Amino acid sequence: MKKIFLIFSILFYFQISYTQTKSESWLDTVKFSPIDNGKMWVFDNPPKDYFYKTYNFMPSDSWFEIARLSAIRLPGCSASIISEDGLIMTNHHCARGSIGKVTRTGENLSENGFYAKSLSEERKIPGYYVDQLQLIEDVTKEVQEAFEKGKTDEEKVQLRNKKISEIESRYSQKTGLICDVITFYNGGRYSVYGYKRYTDIRLVFAPETKIGFFGGDYDNFTYPRYDMDMSFMRIYDDNGKPFKTKNYFKWSKDGAKENDVVFVIGNPGKTNRYNTISQLEFNRDVAYPYTLSLLNNMVNIYKELIQNDPEKKYVYENSLFGVTNSQKVYTGILNGLMDSYLMAKKKDFERNLKQKVFSNIELRKKYANLWDEISKIQEEKSKIFAEVSAFNFKVNGKSSYFAYVYDLVNIAYMSRMPDNNKLYYNGKLLDSLKANYLPLRFNPELEKGILKFQLKEIKDNLRNLKETEDLFKNKSIEELSEYILKNTKLNDLKELNELFKDNCEKIFSSEDPVIKFVVNTYYKANEIRDLYKELLQKEDAKVQLLGKVIYEVFGNNIPPDGTFTLRITDGVVKGFEYNGTIAPPITTFYGMYDRYYSFTNFDSWKLPERWLKYSKDFDLSTPVNFVSTCDTYGGNSGSPAVNKNLEIVGLNFDRNIDGMSREFIYTSEKGRNVMVHSKGILEALEDIYHADRLVKEIKAGKIQ
Repeated sequence: MKKIFLIFSILFYFQISYTQTKSESWLDTVKFSPIDNGKMWVFDNPPKDYFYKTYNFMPSDSWFEIARLSAIRLPGCSASIISEDGLIMTNHHCARGSIGKVTRTGENLSENGFYAKSLSEERKIPGYYVDQLQLIEDVTKEVQEAFEKGKTDEEKVQLRNKKISEIESRYSQKTGLICDVITFYNGGRYSVYGYKRYTDIRLVFAPETKIGFFGGDYDNFTYPRYDMDMSFMRIYDDNGKPFKTKNYFKWSKDGAKENDVVFVIGNPGKTNRYNTISQLEFNRDVAYPYTLSLLNNMVNIYKELIQNDPEKKYVYENSLFGVTNSQKVYTGILNGLMDSYLMAKKKDFERNLKQKVFSNIELRKKYANLWDEISKIQEEKSKIFAEVSAFNFKVNGKSSYFAYVYDLVNIAYMSRMPDNNKLYYNGKLLDSLKANYLPLRFNPELEKGILKFQLKEIKDNLRNLKETEDLFKNKSIEELSEYILKNTKLNDLKELNELFKDNCEKIFSSEDPVIKFVVNTYYKANEIRDLYKELLQKEDAKVQLLGKVIYEVFGNNIPPDGTFTLRITDGVVKGFEYNGTIAPPITTFYGMYDRYYSFTNFDSWKLPERWLKYSKDFDLSTPVNFVSTCDTYGGNSGSPAVNKNLEIVGLNFDRNIDGMSREFIYTSEKGRNVMVHSKGILEALEDIYHADRLVKEIKAGKIQ
């Protein structure tokens, strides 16, 4: 019997091994396509030939110029000018902070929305601005020559950064614009981008948050959707008059239809599509899982706080959304990095690039060892990542208590330096610390959950340090977190001022467990941080060489990574398969009301009162949202979607979860960007909000 069992076990083992080998062998046949690098085309090198080959459409130079000057950048978002009188369109979620800034006593614009019925009622947003890209110049040679003068990796990076600062200052003085040197292909190319900044920006229209974020976190990064994520502002000139311009996007009468070609023009955030396999694997196995653990902890804390005290829901709701938004992003990216098919494509790209390098004598001399060198850096980073992270006190998801103590201890140590070595320590820095922290304010309920996570991290990753033993003193994580919050004197203004006396010497004798721990690990922490920083500098230098070889091999035939700078991307309006069914390319208002009536007990799908009292003129069959294969990423929020005539057909506001892998690769099988339909925007403005003045301006392209 034992022999029979043994035979079956052996046969089963070989069957499993054969099945796994067979199931994975197909990955060797996966090939990388140039389009996998994406379609974030730069205006430095507009893709005329590609557009002609793909869509039989050859835009002129003036077409690209109008597109560039009509698209603008907001803090963290994109937008567009849609009338000759400076009317701006962007997302509601991009304007959410501005809405709060213009809200007056007794108003609740978040709940009720805002509409200026006349020019005089448009409200100036304090401290706000928009940037228009007016200058583009290539400075690759100047930056790369400075980089090459360095004798070490660290020196190369320092000389490069110094030259970039010098160029930015020179161009700003010369042009009067805000000038940034933009890195493309990780250092393969450099361009100066000069922006004209407008600082008199006024709010014209914003819907209620419930409709601007319809579906809430549940629908975020999903599709089908029914969200009116829109808002309108206006640029004013230095004389306080509406900004006059000949460059703006006109409004399409027909909007977007299935299979239509559309172009999204905006500022996609940072992507990493030219990272090596070893870098992608480091992010997959080390860096991103850690970031996700911080986010997961914060999500759990906020949800628990809301559950325990529902009345504080609105206190934590915005913070929870911000964290869950990031949580979904990193979850989507990690899912992509763990997708064997997508990684096989990346491996084929790297394999082909290496072959091109090794088959060229000159390239082989310069770059043959590059991939091995980058890989070794990832190995070294991995070895110390946990320790570095435990000593990293000032990142999102970490305790504000630890962050404050770190600043406190840092100043105390700097105060001990000889006067000629006090590079950063001075009275202003101390005054700034006092102004920012004194008296120390933190939410004990929130802080306790974060403290527990951070203390566990210290206990797990710094377990061999005597200082860690001294910190806990046989207390559990729960006990220590409670002890710290109950016994701290750092929220006592008098006690804090005592610590600052006598050149901060009392900080070194403090019995506060966190202060004591940070004081005693100060040099060890700095040593490990400096080591990690050195590795990052080496990696930075190698990545610049990687970008250079990629550009030498492929040139402008493939677009660079996203850098939150102006790009134009193309695609078609197209549905996709998901969850065993098909997502429609376009949704209608019928679906919005179905969500409302189907989810009667969910606040995320509650409609504002005015949306429940619509008139007979409101057409429920009007398109509300649609998707396309355009290559968008974070930062593209608020980007206009236009047709070949540069007419507005939509407003970009989201991606689906399948589009998260665009951080490192572009695919069009299921990944989609999600947009508000131009017809839905007008239908809502006309028949729900009765915003006649705004509708007339949008249709005419000027104030009526």
